Amino acid sequence: MLAAPTPTDPDAALLDAAGRGDADAVTVALRAGAHLDTRDAAGRTPLLLASAGDHVAAARVLVALGADPDVYDGRRDTPWLVTGVTGSVAMADVLLPVHPDLSLTNRFGGVSIIPASERGHAAYVRRVAAAGIDVNHVNDLGWTALLEAVILGDGGPAHQDVVAALLGAGADPRIADRDGVTALEHARRRGQAAVVAQLGG
Repeated sequence: MLAAPTPTDPDAALLDAAGRGDADAVTVALRAGAHLDTRDAAGRTPLLLASAGDHVAAARVLVALGADPDVYDGRRDTPWLVTGVTGSVAMADVLLPVHPDLSLTNRFGGVSIIPASERGHAAYVRRVAAAGIDVNHVNDLGWTALLEAVILGDGGPAHQDVVAALLGAGADPRIADRDGVTALEHARRRGQAAVVAQLGG
């Protein structure tokens, strides 16, 4: 088998490989001298590209060599924070052993469990709650993960599972939004009968 050619621009090759999820090409680029935390025009590192694409094998290579899970890009995303958007438990399990800062916030002032709750990623919510993330963190909109799950969720089975996961992890349903409206009242207003029952209404 022929060896992979050495890239003429190792940094660009690394970014491309990470974005495609090609773990072998990631290794080739790094051996050619690519910088582990190089950035693209948007400020994204290879690990952020791999995390956003849920390319677990590529991320595992990068993490093993010391890639930083806490580097912000131009949109205030980090490799760790985007796991809350994708809801990838597998990626979270790659990153958690290198101790990402669970208190880092995105451009909305939220920790990773908040967008995960909005999107109905219950398994992820349980995983990061068990890792010690603050389930009662309040973002710049004045919402906790529980409030976001109700306000932006649809009240269906996925969001009911998120609500159950949050309550089981110690989320406080008494925390209201900036207008003094609790998750229970939001659920009532939205006709989310099952969530109302979960919240004791």
